Amino acid sequence: MTPLSRRLFNPSLHGILSPMRAVLIFALFGLTLCDRDETATGYGAADRGWVLSELDGRTFAAHATLSFPAQGAVAGEGPCNRFSGTLAVPYPWFDIGQLMSTSRACPDANAETAYFSALQAMTEIEISGALLVLRNAEGREMVFTASD
Repeated sequence: MTPLSRRLFNPSLHGILSPMRAVLIFALFGLTLCDRDETATGYGAADRGWVLSELDGRTFAAHATLSFPAQGAVAGEGPCNRFSGTLAVPYPWFDIGQLMSTSRACPDANAETAYFSALQAMTEIEISGALLVLRNAEGREMVFTASD
C-alpha cells in the first residue's frame, strides 16, 4: 500500500474517507437518484393538459387530449371516450401498453380509431416548452400543444 492510499483508507485518521464510509456515502447517494421520476412526468409533461393538433403531418380536426396525472400514469380523452393507462418506461421512450377506456357511442368513430391506434403505436416522446411530440421508427408523429 502506498503512503497516500494508507492515509486515504485509514479509518483511524479523522476526516479522511474510509472504505466503509465511502460505500455508505455512495449507497445513500444512489438511493436519492432512484427516487427521481424518469418518466415523461419528470421532464415537463406533468401539471399540464395536452391537445392533439397534428397526426402524421395533418391537422387533427377532432378534439383529443393527453395528460400525465401522476408518475407512471397517462390519461386523456379521444374524440368520444376517456382513457387511462400506465407509462413505465424512462424518458424519452413512450410505451403506454394496454389502455382502459370508456365505451360511449361515437359519432366520429374514424377519428377515435385513428387517435387510439396512433397513440398505442408511438415509442418516443419529446417535450419542448408548450409542445409535446410523440413519434415512432416508422415515421408516424403526433404533435400536442399545451392547453393551459
